[in-house]
Amino acid sequence: MSMQTLNAAMLLVSLTLATACGASDAKSTQDAAPKNFTEQVARGGELYGAHCSSCHGKGGEGTPNAPAVVGPNALSLDPPSGAMGRKSKFVTVADVANFVVQNMPGDDPGSLSEEEYFAILAFDLHENGIDLEKKLDGALAASLTIPR
Repeated sequence: MSMQTLNAAMLLVSLTLATACGASDAKSTQDAAPKNFTEQVARGGELYGAHCSSCHGKGGEGTPNAPAVVGPNALSLDPPSGAMGRKSKFVTVADVANFVVQNMPGDDPGSLSEEEYFAILAFDLHENGIDLEKKLDGALAASLTIPR
């Protein structure tokens, strides 16, 4: 599947999983950096379970406190009505990544390492049926335009 033709809703959902809702000591949860997308997905799954599932649901289905990040009810391209933190439109995957790094986890924004945020994003993409040919990072995220 071409990165330019990724389903916009699935992409947004996947990336907003980095809006983990639990606190973290970034140094204590860092393992060796994943070498590829597959390793990144595995690490992201562990991190999602530890930091995101309590708010976004075990399967990313969403809860009354946080939007779905997996499946058809994923976050829309435009900020949701009444959104407390998000006020801008997501154009690239990097836009989503920047939002979650600045605003998540909700109780301790920015507390995860860059490597951890991108691992969670990779896991979320994978859970939405999107696999990349290389490890997700800031440069790749900036090159991925969310389709309209």
